[in-house]
Amino acid sequence: MKPMKTLILTFAAVLLLVSAPVAMAKESAVTLSVSGMTCASCPYIVKKSLSQVKGVKNVKVSLEERKAWVVFDDAQANTGQLTAATGAMGFPSKVTK
Repeated sequence: MKPMKTLILTFAAVLLLVSAPVAMAKESAVTLSVSGMTCASCPYIVKKSLSQVKGVKNVKVSLEERKAWVVFDDAQANTGQLTAATGAMGFPSKVTK
């Protein structure tokens, strides 16, 4: 019986370790001020670049306000990755208060 108990305890420990980051993850929202958007296709490019960041759940971009609103899983993404994604496409951004 001892090997079976060891196997069950090992399985439980692995399951706990694998699921712990998921349990601690939370959804975060941020508003980015985006520079360089000048035409109707710019928001599409910004939205696509942000959507490709792993963990991003939802993106809304406004050309008129020069802003992007992003909802993301903070266990998979952070604001640095979001601003880097827009910057890589030629649209520098920064987190607004």
